[in-house]
Amino acid sequence: MEKNIDIAALGELLIDFTEAGTGADGMRLFEQNPGGAPANLLTVASHMGYRTEFIGKVGKDMHGAFLKKTLEKENIGVSNLIEDDHYFTTLAFVAIDENGEREFSFARKPGADTQLRADELDKELLQNCRIFHFGSLSLTDQPAKDATVAAVTCAKEAGALISYDPNYRATLWSSEAEAAENMKSMISYADVMKVSDEESLLLTGETTYEAAADKLLAMGPKLIAVTLGSEGVLMATKEKKERMKGFSVQSVDTTGAGDSFWGGTLSAYLSLKKPIESLTWEEIHHCAVCGNATAALCVETWWNSGNPDQRGSGADISRKIKLNSGERL
Repeated sequence: MEKNIDIAALGELLIDFTEAGTGADGMRLFEQNPGGAPANLLTVASHMGYRTEFIGKVGKDMHGAFLKKTLEKENIGVSNLIEDDHYFTTLAFVAIDENGEREFSFARKPGADTQLRADELDKELLQNCRIFHFGSLSLTDQPAKDATVAAVTCAKEAGALISYDPNYRATLWSSEAEAAENMKSMISYADVMKVSDEESLLLTGETTYEAAADKLLAMGPKLIAVTLGSEGVLMATKEKKERMKGFSVQSVDTTGAGDSFWGGTLSAYLSLKKPIESLTWEEIHHCAVCGNATAALCVETWWNSGNPDQRGSGADISRKIKLNSGERL
């Protein structure tokens, strides 16, 4: 039976209040932005023309309404986005420290995203998606943790490709050890996995990214992507590993770059219409290049424009790849 959804993603959907200068009295100002790694990934896939669906929960409040409207504008399906009047939409305040690093503070005790229940899942959707994607923020609290496991199990049994993106936020866990244990518990379900450089070492205890990739592959996934920031990405299978450089761009804001990379990579994979284990290395390389191009567009000003007509598309990805390789348009 043909799957009618290309990518379904489950996880957090929240408000990022990002630092936006200071007021006349010198007090810090914060700007309301939609946030959540799974939704960022779906936005990329939707721009590429793929059918997407978000699974999760927000509060029945002004922030939840804003997030739902944002997904609808991006042509992301919201029939499985639940608005709960018992819990507030999760809020994250993002400040930039003196070293330029992001510092997160969450209003999530509990947030609506942690309250998704297994009995609220749409099994028909889970059985009819080509790719099911999830992250680890839905593992921090019950009942969302059990709902996540149930959703992954259902989608995997129905033949979906399982994509996993462990996303470590220290303030959401009681300890680093607890976070690592819970994040590792889902790796065996994954067919493909994207992990940041720091998280790859956290999850494996290794000191090099190549060794970390080997250990993660031994846990079950067929393909690992270790994102390396401005240096690009390490793509790894059991047969081969390769570091692929990122694109040279004038970075404005790196928020969501990793999500955009993985969204571009999975979109390129979908276009191949092949099982993951049948991919040649050239095809894996192509997917990673598309991912790097998408991440490059993400951090440039016009990708982050509030005007959807000025954001990236499949044609923009192709243009970025050609420019980076020196091809004439």
